[in-house]
Amino acid sequence: MKKPELLAPAGSFEKLQAAVQYGADAVYFAGNGFGLRARAGNFDTEEMEKALRFLHSSGKKGYVTVNAYLKNNEFDGLKEYFGRLSELKPDSVIVSDPGVFRYAKKYAPNIPIHISTQANVTNLSAVEFWHELGAERVILARELSGEEIKYICKNTSCEVEAFVHGAMCISMSGRCLISNYMTGRDANAGDCAQSCRWNYALVEQNRDGQYYPVEEDERGTYFYNSKDLCLIDRIGELADAGVKSLKIEGRMKSVMYVSVVTGVYRKAIDRAAEGDHTADKEWFRMLQSVSHREYTEAFYDGDADHNTMNYGTSNYIRGCEYLGQVLEPVEGGTLIEAKAKFAPNEAVSVLTPDMEETDILTGKITEPNGSPVEFTKPGIKCILKGLTLPAGSIIRRYEKQ
Repeated sequence: MKKPELLAPAGSFEKLQAAVQYGADAVYFAGNGFGLRARAGNFDTEEMEKALRFLHSSGKKGYVTVNAYLKNNEFDGLKEYFGRLSELKPDSVIVSDPGVFRYAKKYAPNIPIHISTQANVTNLSAVEFWHELGAERVILARELSGEEIKYICKNTSCEVEAFVHGAMCISMSGRCLISNYMTGRDANAGDCAQSCRWNYALVEQNRDGQYYPVEEDERGTYFYNSKDLCLIDRIGELADAGVKSLKIEGRMKSVMYVSVVTGVYRKAIDRAAEGDHTADKEWFRMLQSVSHREYTEAFYDGDADHNTMNYGTSNYIRGCEYLGQVLEPVEGGTLIEAKAKFAPNEAVSVLTPDMEETDILTGKITEPNGSPVEFTKPGIKCILKGLTLPAGSIIRRYEKQ
């Protein structure tokens, strides 16, 4: 079995670093324009240069998303944008719009092109179409079964990428108009309001303002609310099928999410490469600890059904609170950046980049200048005295059951 690439999301430089620390082979991120996550941190030209320099010095790859569907007046600046990317030399650009594809070929011919899942590639013929036009890789639609993915991989020389984890849309791989209709925010231009997650009721035409519940119970009705994709049990099968890259969704998620999910799938890929396709129960526990909706394998065994929908709530399940990230060891302790409030001598958990988790007491906490800290605040840097923790480790607090 040839080990597939593990591709992680990066909505900011901090998340990009975390993805690398926890085992990603490559990351994908967007510039300030033409991508499909308008509300992610995204990267300006200087930040992209810094990110790619960091990735390449670490032996990793960086893919830039240029996957929005554009209207005529939105092509202004695209030529110059591809010109800048051509100088920065990312390892690929990810596109979906044929017009953008044409610009990429013309103005950044040195950069390989990957076809986004937004292009809705659901069959071998479409893969071959894009490959013949010059695409190096095609990211398959999330509506394909395992057997369909296997068939495509067997019959093409084009690289194939598939999503294995993250949020799902009820639309065809994200090509949705509900947000446009209800809020004016264009999902296909990176500004989705996630209207599919809202709680709905019935209104009769002549009784404006009278809402009639259409529900199975008192929690409400979520007609369009998909569970999250989780294919941790299928990593060996996908690798054996010949999938080149396994992709994690989540550029808008936290550093803790990127770290934990990347670390779990790193373990799964490495185990599969040794011939063991079984998933560890601990991996499931870890995936339950980060922000998520209930999990599903969606279309993997065929058509998705009612079991892939979350009828109870659109809220995220959060098994842990993200308290802080370890920056580096310093004299007398460990420098961290706090992400939430916690106190000295508090019992917390620490997850290291090799996915080992231990319970500790925070002990004495000081500011970098030595002043004692009564409790931490989000964004401050402080020192956990007397503790030595690996850089990139995540400090978190499990929710009480």
